[in-house]
Amino acid sequence: MANDIALRSSNPALTADTFHGARAGFGDDAMTIEGTVNKTALALVILFATASFTWSLGVRDPRIPAFTMVGVLGGLVAAMVTIFKKEWAGTTTPIYAGLEGLALGGISAVFEARFPGLVSQAVFLTFGTLGALLLAYRSGVIKATENFKLGVFAATGGIAIVYLINFVMHFFGSGIPMIHSSGTVGIVFSVIVVGVAALNLVLDFDFIEQGAARGAPKYMEWYGAFGLLVTLVWLYLEILRLLAKLQERR
Repeated sequence: MANDIALRSSNPALTADTFHGARAGFGDDAMTIEGTVNKTALALVILFATASFTWSLGVRDPRIPAFTMVGVLGGLVAAMVTIFKKEWAGTTTPIYAGLEGLALGGISAVFEARFPGLVSQAVFLTFGTLGALLLAYRSGVIKATENFKLGVFAATGGIAIVYLINFVMHFFGSGIPMIHSSGTVGIVFSVIVVGVAALNLVLDFDFIEQGAARGAPKYMEWYGAFGLLVTLVWLYLEILRLLAKLQERR
Protein backbone atom coordinates (compact mmCIF):
# COMPACT_ATOMS: atom_id res chain seq x y z
CA MET A 1 0.00 0.00 0.00
CA ALA A 2 2.80 2.42 0.91
CA ASN A 3 4.59 1.77 -2.36
CA ASP A 4 1.37 2.33 -4.28
CA ILE A 5 0.83 5.70 -2.58
CA ALA A 6 4.44 6.68 -3.14
CA LEU A 7 4.01 6.22 -6.86
CA ARG A 8 0.63 7.94 -7.11
CA SER A 9 0.37 11.14 -9.13
CA SER A 10 -2.69 13.21 -9.95
CA ASN A 11 -1.35 13.69 -13.45
CA PRO A 12 -3.37 11.20 -15.55
CA ALA A 13 -0.23 10.41 -17.55
CA LEU A 14 1.68 9.41 -14.42
CA THR A 15 -0.39 6.93 -12.46
CA ALA A 16 0.55 4.37 -9.86
CA ASP A 17 1.00 1.71 -12.55
CA THR A 18 3.14 3.74 -14.95
CA PHE A 19 6.41 2.04 -14.05
CA HIS A 20 4.85 -1.30 -13.12
CA GLY A 21 6.81 -4.00 -14.93
CA ALA A 22 8.83 -1.37 -16.79
CA ARG A 23 12.53 -2.01 -16.19
CA ALA A 24 15.44 -1.79 -18.57
CA GLY A 25 16.82 -5.16 -19.62
CA PHE A 26 20.37 -6.24 -18.87
CA GLY A 27 22.74 -4.18 -21.00
CA ASP A 28 19.98 -1.82 -22.18
CA ASP A 29 20.03 1.90 -21.55
CA ALA A 30 17.91 2.99 -18.60
CA MET A 31 15.90 6.12 -17.92
CA THR A 32 17.85 9.06 -16.46
CA ILE A 33 16.78 12.44 -15.10
CA GLU A 34 19.12 14.21 -17.51
CA GLY A 35 17.65 12.33 -20.46
CA THR A 36 14.12 13.22 -19.37
CA VAL A 37 15.08 16.89 -19.01
CA ASN A 38 16.56 16.90 -22.53
CA LYS A 39 13.50 15.29 -24.03
CA THR A 40 11.21 17.69 -22.18
CA ALA A 41 13.19 20.59 -23.62
CA LEU A 42 12.89 19.14 -27.12
CA ALA A 43 9.12 18.65 -26.70
CA LEU A 44 8.80 22.27 -25.57
CA VAL A 45 10.73 23.46 -28.63
CA ILE A 46 8.28 21.57 -30.85
CA LEU A 47 5.33 23.01 -28.93
CA PHE A 48 6.67 26.57 -29.25
CA ALA A 49 7.32 26.09 -32.97
CA THR A 50 3.75 25.06 -33.79
CA ALA A 51 2.30 27.59 -31.34
CA SER A 52 4.28 30.32 -33.11
CA PHE A 53 2.74 29.21 -36.40
CA THR A 54 -0.89 29.62 -35.32
CA TRP A 55 -0.02 32.71 -33.29
CA SER A 56 1.55 34.37 -36.34
CA LEU A 57 -1.63 33.90 -38.39
CA GLY A 58 -3.40 36.50 -36.29
CA VAL A 59 -6.73 36.18 -34.55
CA ARG A 60 -8.66 37.40 -37.61
CA ASP A 61 -7.36 34.59 -39.82
CA PRO A 62 -10.31 32.25 -40.60
CA ARG A 63 -8.02 29.22 -40.27
CA ILE A 64 -7.37 29.82 -36.57
CA PRO A 65 -10.50 27.96 -35.30
CA ALA A 66 -9.71 24.96 -37.51
CA PHE A 67 -6.08 24.74 -36.43
CA THR A 68 -7.09 25.15 -32.79
CA MET A 69 -9.69 22.39 -33.02
CA VAL A 70 -7.24 20.06 -34.79
CA GLY A 71 -4.76 20.74 -32.00
CA VAL A 72 -7.27 20.11 -29.22
CA LEU A 73 -8.78 16.92 -30.65
CA GLY A 74 -5.53 15.61 -32.11
CA GLY A 75 -3.69 16.33 -28.87
CA LEU A 76 -6.32 14.41 -26.92
CA VAL A 77 -5.96 11.39 -29.21
CA ALA A 78 -2.14 11.55 -29.04
CA ALA A 79 -2.32 11.80 -25.25
CA MET A 80 -4.59 8.76 -24.93
CA VAL A 81 -2.36 6.70 -27.23
CA THR A 82 0.69 7.71 -25.21
CA ILE A 83 -0.95 6.77 -21.91
CA PHE A 84 -2.00 3.33 -23.11
CA LYS A 85 1.11 2.65 -25.24
CA LYS A 86 3.97 4.04 -23.18
CA GLU A 87 6.56 2.34 -25.38
CA TRP A 88 5.41 4.53 -28.27
CA ALA A 89 6.13 7.70 -26.31
CA GLY A 90 9.22 8.48 -28.38
CA THR A 91 6.91 9.04 -31.36
CA THR A 92 3.66 10.15 -29.76
CA THR A 93 5.12 12.72 -27.34
CA PRO A 94 6.56 14.95 -30.11
CA ILE A 95 3.25 14.58 -31.98
CA TYR A 96 1.36 15.57 -28.84
CA ALA A 97 3.64 18.57 -28.35
CA GLY A 98 3.12 19.72 -31.93
CA LEU A 99 -0.66 19.40 -31.76
CA GLU A 100 -0.88 21.10 -28.37
CA GLY A 101 1.19 23.92 -29.82
CA LEU A 102 -1.37 24.46 -32.57
CA ALA A 103 -4.13 24.67 -29.96
CA LEU A 104 -2.23 26.91 -27.55
CA GLY A 105 -1.16 29.26 -30.33
CA GLY A 106 -4.76 29.77 -31.39
CA ILE A 107 -6.10 30.10 -27.85
CA SER A 108 -3.33 32.51 -26.92
CA ALA A 109 -4.00 34.66 -29.98
CA VAL A 110 -7.63 35.08 -28.92
CA PHE A 111 -6.66 36.09 -25.37
CA GLU A 112 -3.95 38.44 -26.62
CA ALA A 113 -6.36 40.20 -28.97
CA ARG A 114 -8.65 40.93 -26.05
CA PHE A 115 -5.99 41.65 -23.44
CA PRO A 116 -2.69 42.81 -25.03
CA GLY A 117 0.36 41.61 -23.13
CA LEU A 118 -1.52 38.88 -21.30
CA VAL A 119 0.17 35.94 -23.05
CA SER A 120 3.72 37.04 -22.30
CA GLN A 121 2.77 37.40 -18.63
CA ALA A 122 1.24 33.91 -18.59
CA VAL A 123 4.31 32.35 -20.24
CA PHE A 124 6.63 34.10 -17.78
CA LEU A 125 4.57 33.02 -14.76
CA THR A 126 4.30 29.42 -16.01
CA PHE A 127 8.04 28.93 -16.41
CA GLY A 128 8.75 31.02 -13.34
CA THR A 129 6.55 28.65 -11.35
CA LEU A 130 8.27 25.65 -12.92
CA GLY A 131 11.71 26.97 -12.00
CA ALA A 132 10.72 27.98 -8.46
CA LEU A 133 9.10 24.64 -7.67
CA LEU A 134 11.97 22.67 -9.18
CA LEU A 135 14.40 24.63 -7.00
CA ALA A 136 12.21 24.11 -3.93
CA TYR A 137 11.95 20.38 -4.68
CA ARG A 138 15.66 19.88 -5.29
CA SER A 139 16.58 21.83 -2.16
CA GLY A 140 14.15 19.84 -0.02
CA VAL A 141 11.96 22.82 0.86
CA ILE A 142 9.00 20.94 -0.64
CA LYS A 143 8.91 17.18 -0.17
CA ALA A 144 6.54 14.83 -1.96
CA THR A 145 5.44 12.96 1.16
CA GLU A 146 2.58 10.48 1.08
CA ASN A 147 0.17 12.96 2.68
CA PHE A 148 1.25 15.65 0.22
CA LYS A 149 0.58 13.35 -2.70
CA LEU A 150 -2.79 12.27 -1.39
CA GLY A 151 -3.80 15.89 -0.78
CA VAL A 152 -2.86 17.03 -4.29
CA PHE A 153 -4.49 13.94 -5.77
CA ALA A 154 -7.75 14.68 -3.93
CA ALA A 155 -7.69 18.38 -4.88
CA THR A 156 -7.03 17.58 -8.54
CA GLY A 157 -9.83 15.03 -8.56
CA GLY A 158 -12.21 17.56 -7.05
CA ILE A 159 -11.36 20.12 -9.72
CA ALA A 160 -11.84 17.51 -12.42
CA ILE A 161 -15.31 16.70 -11.06
CA VAL A 162 -16.29 20.39 -11.04
CA TYR A 163 -15.13 20.79 -14.64
CA LEU A 164 -16.96 17.61 -15.67
CA ILE A 165 -20.22 18.82 -14.07
CA ASN A 166 -19.81 22.18 -15.77
CA PHE A 167 -19.19 20.45 -19.12
CA VAL A 168 -22.33 18.32 -18.79
CA MET A 169 -24.40 21.36 -17.76
CA HIS A 170 -23.35 23.14 -20.96
CA PHE A 171 -25.27 20.52 -22.94
CA PHE A 172 -28.41 21.78 -21.24
CA GLY A 173 -27.62 25.43 -21.91
CA SER A 174 -26.38 26.05 -18.39
CA GLY A 175 -23.14 25.94 -16.43
CA ILE A 176 -21.52 26.97 -13.19
CA PRO A 177 -21.43 30.74 -13.75
CA MET A 178 -19.52 31.76 -10.63
CA ILE A 179 -16.34 29.84 -11.44
CA HIS A 180 -16.02 31.51 -14.85
CA SER A 181 -16.87 35.03 -13.72
CA SER A 182 -14.42 37.79 -12.90
CA GLY A 183 -16.03 38.21 -9.50
CA THR A 184 -14.44 37.25 -6.21
CA VAL A 185 -15.63 33.63 -6.35
CA GLY A 186 -14.35 33.15 -9.91
CA ILE A 187 -10.95 34.62 -9.11
CA VAL A 188 -10.55 32.63 -5.89
CA PHE A 189 -11.49 29.46 -7.78
CA SER A 190 -8.87 30.19 -10.45
CA VAL A 191 -6.21 30.90 -7.82
CA ILE A 192 -6.94 27.54 -6.19
CA VAL A 193 -6.80 25.71 -9.54
CA VAL A 194 -3.50 27.40 -10.46
CA GLY A 195 -2.09 26.39 -7.08
CA VAL A 196 -3.15 22.77 -7.47
CA ALA A 197 -1.81 22.63 -11.03
CA ALA A 198 1.51 24.02 -9.80
CA LEU A 199 1.73 21.43 -7.01
CA ASN A 200 1.24 18.69 -9.59
CA LEU A 201 4.67 19.69 -10.93
CA VAL A 202 6.19 18.55 -7.65
CA LEU A 203 4.54 15.15 -8.07
CA ASP A 204 5.85 14.97 -11.62
CA PHE A 205 9.42 15.74 -10.47
CA ASP A 206 9.18 13.04 -7.82
CA PHE A 207 7.66 10.54 -10.21
CA ILE A 208 10.39 11.05 -12.81
CA GLU A 209 13.07 10.78 -10.13
CA GLN A 210 11.61 7.48 -8.95
CA GLY A 211 11.46 6.17 -12.50
CA ALA A 212 15.16 6.87 -12.97
CA ALA A 213 15.98 5.31 -9.60
CA ARG A 214 14.02 2.17 -10.51
CA GLY A 215 15.95 1.72 -13.77
CA ALA A 216 12.95 2.19 -16.07
CA PRO A 217 13.62 1.61 -19.80
CA LYS A 218 14.93 4.46 -21.93
CA TYR A 219 11.60 5.17 -23.65
CA MET A 220 10.21 6.22 -20.27
CA GLU A 221 12.24 9.42 -20.58
CA TRP A 222 9.86 10.45 -23.35
CA TYR A 223 6.92 9.35 -21.24
CA GLY A 224 8.17 11.38 -18.31
CA ALA A 225 8.55 14.38 -20.62
CA PHE A 226 4.98 13.83 -21.80
CA GLY A 227 3.63 13.80 -18.26
CA LEU A 228 5.45 17.00 -17.37
CA LEU A 229 4.22 18.64 -20.57
CA VAL A 230 0.61 17.76 -19.72
CA THR A 231 0.94 19.58 -16.39
CA LEU A 232 2.68 22.60 -17.93
CA VAL A 233 -0.06 23.00 -20.55
CA TRP A 234 -2.73 22.81 -17.85
CA LEU A 235 -0.87 25.30 -15.65
CA TYR A 236 -0.40 27.77 -18.53
CA LEU A 237 -4.08 27.69 -19.48
CA GLU A 238 -5.20 28.20 -15.89
CA ILE A 239 -2.80 31.12 -15.41
CA LEU A 240 -4.05 32.62 -18.67
CA ARG A 241 -7.63 32.30 -17.44
CA LEU A 242 -6.79 33.84 -14.05
CA LEU A 243 -4.99 36.81 -15.61
CA ALA A 244 -7.94 37.40 -17.96
CA LYS A 245 -10.34 37.49 -14.99
CA LEU A 246 -8.12 39.98 -13.22
CA GLN A 247 -8.02 42.17 -16.33
CA GLU A 248 -11.82 42.10 -16.58
CA ARG A 249 -12.12 43.46 -13.05
CA ARG A 250 -10.21 46.61 -13.94
